[in-house]
Amino acid sequence: LFDDVFNEFGRFGMSQSNGDTMFGNFVPTVDVSETEKEIRIAAELPGMDEDDIDVSLAHNILTISGEKKAEQEHKDENYHRVERTYGSFKRSVTLPDDVDADKVDAQFKNGVLTITLPKTAQAKAKRIAVKSS
Repeated sequence: LFDDVFNEFGRFGMSQSNGDTMFGNFVPTVDVSETEKEIRIAAELPGMDEDDIDVSLAHNILTISGEKKAEQEHKDENYHRVERTYGSFKRSVTLPDDVDADKVDAQFKNGVLTITLPKTAQAKAKRIAVKSS
């Protein structure tokens, strides 16, 4: 429901999909922020390596996808509770037209993927001085 509200009314539409595994569904949480100069997206991807993550940008849609794998599967163990989730995922964010796709930067540190999308020169707000006559 929350994503539906922002798809219809917000500046950034978001969608998600994930695969089913015996351990549940993994859906990374995503923060989207904006300044005058850039859009920043931060996704929590705990327990993953940068090699497990794919980031693409096409037609103003940024897509983060990958797979969070279980460390080991112990056939001899009887699980009493499983709360950690694993599986493949895909999160997409529809961006405004004012992103400079050639200057996108993605950094992964401490389980957080941070994608910085600079805005084009045309998109940056220009202050106009008001003069009295």
